[in-house]
This record gives sequence, structure tokens and C-alpha cells, in this order.
Amino acid sequence: MALTGKEIQEMHQTYVMQSWSKSGAPALPIDHAEGIYFYDCDGKKYADMSSLMVNANLGHQLPEIVKAIKEQADKMCFMAPAYATEPKSRLAKLLVEVAGADHYQRVFFTNGGAESNENAIKMARMFTGRTKIFSCYRSYHGATLGASNASGDWRRFAAEIGGANGFVKFMNPHMYQDGYTRGKDDAICTKKAIDALDLQLRYEGPEHVAAIIMESIVGANGVILPPEGYMEGVQALCRKYGILLICDEVMAGFARTGKMFAWQNFDIQPDIITCAKGITCGYVPLGACIVSKEIAAFFEEHVLQCGLTYSGHTLACAAGVASVQYYLDHDICTHVMEMEQVLKPFLEKMVEKHKCVGEARCIGLFAALEIVKDKENRVPMQEYGEHGPVMPAIMAELKKRGFSTFGRENNVNVCPPLIITKAELEEYLPILDEVLTWVDETYC
Repeated sequence: MALTGKEIQEMHQTYVMQSWSKSGAPALPIDHAEGIYFYDCDGKKYADMSSLMVNANLGHQLPEIVKAIKEQADKMCFMAPAYATEPKSRLAKLLVEVAGADHYQRVFFTNGGAESNENAIKMARMFTGRTKIFSCYRSYHGATLGASNASGDWRRFAAEIGGANGFVKFMNPHMYQDGYTRGKDDAICTKKAIDALDLQLRYEGPEHVAAIIMESIVGANGVILPPEGYMEGVQALCRKYGILLICDEVMAGFARTGKMFAWQNFDIQPDIITCAKGITCGYVPLGACIVSKEIAAFFEEHVLQCGLTYSGHTLACAAGVASVQYYLDHDICTHVMEMEQVLKPFLEKMVEKHKCVGEARCIGLFAALEIVKDKENRVPMQEYGEHGPVMPAIMAELKKRGFSTFGRENNVNVCPPLIITKAELEEYLPILDEVLTWVDETYC
């Protein structure tokens, strides 16, 4: 007999360790999901305006993905990595093609984003013979040891207790928080940031630096859009010093920005692309590292010292083929750019209307609002490293009204499933407006 919502919640509180939280708190029991919605055990409907963890890119229970999983399950759920399977071979070819077969050649499959970054770091060190890895303070790359040490936000701290060696942080630009105006100060901001990074590389010894790993567009830390020319400047430094560029596309990839990969919005060519999330939209866990032809050739002559029991998991790859094919067959990138024309003007209007909104950042359906308590002086509602009550209260108020999303520090993210329609956006975005009015009246 099925459990009641209350029983599910009580068992969760008693037996489940909750990620990034203290254990024992209540969790909302969810019964089912479909399209852009999920439903709790009492039947209440929520619009999933964050694609859960910015991974349910094609929404919930998409028939094409569900069908692919069922058909593969009937045939063969899993085969060891040493064997070739149709789903794994087809998905690897698809990923190389959407990344650019003129530059990329092979794929190493993982179980998720953290493992993709972990293995990309190992590959970079093996390929270059160097040890140091540069990464940004404003970043998150995952919760395994290497990925945590590459991450910049506070979630890395536990991994640094006797942690991994060779990780060096640099401060990537955040135009709003750094006091710049987007569209006006980009060149100044970019030059300052690139000059600082160049100097830091020289102090660390560029001949010891294997890779710079960066989110193509910083995701969980607030959809931070780089100033014009910044990503190109980072790549120029990589080329100057023989350093690999790893672009973390775990959150920003798979049509989220209106391009199959977010790095394609810039004039750059990463050496390794790491991805997960939207590769299967969360239906089955999967991640991948897409490597350049040069790196692929290196590992024809040298042993790849990376391996996972579930690398290229058969069921996951079947879901991946269905997902990637759906992006292509339904021209999801074009749809995303059409929906940006609804979302972006709305968010910009929120900046004009509300005292609590300092900046709106939006590219495709990847967006965030910067919540402030002093707009004139750009004082964030919640300073970095503080865990005050205001931002959780904002998220709770949104969810109470059926608008489910998440944020970190002083950001409210708006990253709905990429299949969302204009009518659905216009139905649910007013809820955000209402809650921001409540924030103005309550906290500003």
C-alpha cells in the first residue's frame, strides 16, 4: 500500500540526511510531476520555475525520454564500460557533433557534474604534466574532493579539511557587485580582471598550471554574466601560457542560454567541456567530458587513468540520446530565445519597479534577480557568507504561492524548463512581482 504524504515526510525526517542542510527538518513530500509542474501529496500544484536544480530542462515526464528509458530497460539496463553499446556510442557521437566535430572528438562519461569536473581536472594534469588548477571564487563545480576544491563558494570548506593539493582561486568579475555598469564599463572591468589574473598566474608560475576551470556562465552563484571580452581574455592567457581551458557547462549547457553550450555565446574554444544535468534532464543521472582532438589523440598513446563502474551507463545514455535529439528535433534553442523576449523585459521591469531589486541578469532562460536592501549603494539583502532569515523567507513566500525556485546568497533564480510557453510565463511571473512587492514593504 502506498505511503501517505505525512508518512513519507516523517520517514524522510527520520532516515534521510539532507544535503547542504541540518538533518531532521521537514521536507515537502512530492507525489508526481508533469510538464513544467510538480504536485505535492495533497494535490497542490507548483510551477517549477527553476527546473528543479536547473536540470529538468525539458520538463517532467517528457514522453520521448520516458519511452526511451522503458524500451532500453526491456532490452538491457546496464553493461560494463569496457563494452560498446548503441546508446553510449550514439550519445558520444551526438555530443561531439553539437560541440563541434571540427574541434572535438571523444567523450568520457560520468555519473554527474561533479565527476565530470573531477575527471576533467585529472585529464588536464595528465595531458600537461602540470599540477595547479586555477578556478574562480564565484563558482561551484560539485561536491567530490577535487570538484569541491575547485569550487569557490562556501560549500568547498569541508573538502578543504586535509583536502586536495594544487588548487588556486582567483576573483572573477561581478559587474554589479564590483560597482560597474553593464554595457558601459565592460572594457574597464575586463582589463582589470584579466590583468589581475595574468599577474596571479605569473606569481604562481604558469609553467605549473594545468588548467583554468570556469563555469561558462556562473550558475548557482547568481547567473553572473561576464563583461564583454572577459572569456576571450581568459582564453588568450591560456593560449599564452599553454594552459588548458575547461568550461563547466553542467548548469548552463543544453540550450539553457539559447545555445547548445553557453561557451558558444563567446568567441572561445575550450579544450574540455564538462556537462551533466540537461544531458538527460535528470531522468537518469549522467555526466560527460567532451575533449578536443588533441587531448583525444594524447590518450591514444597514454593510458587514461579515469574510470567509473557506471561510466556510460546504458539506461542513462538511452535517456541522453532521447534528450539531445529532442533539443535538436524541436529546435529548443530557438524557442528559448523567443521566451527570453518574454522573461528578460519582465525582469528588467522588476528592477525599475521594486526597491529590493538591484539588477536583473538574463540570457535565454537562465536568469537571476539581485535582491538588495539599499539600491542606491548596491547593498545586498544578505551579505556573502551570512545565513540570515530574509532570503529563505522570500523563497518560502514564492513557494507558498505556487512559484517554486531557489537562490543562493542574495539571488532569486528564474530558470524554468525550456519547454515553457509564453502563456505559462505570463501566468506565473506576476507571482514573482507580487512577492517582490511584499519584500519592498517588509524589508526595504
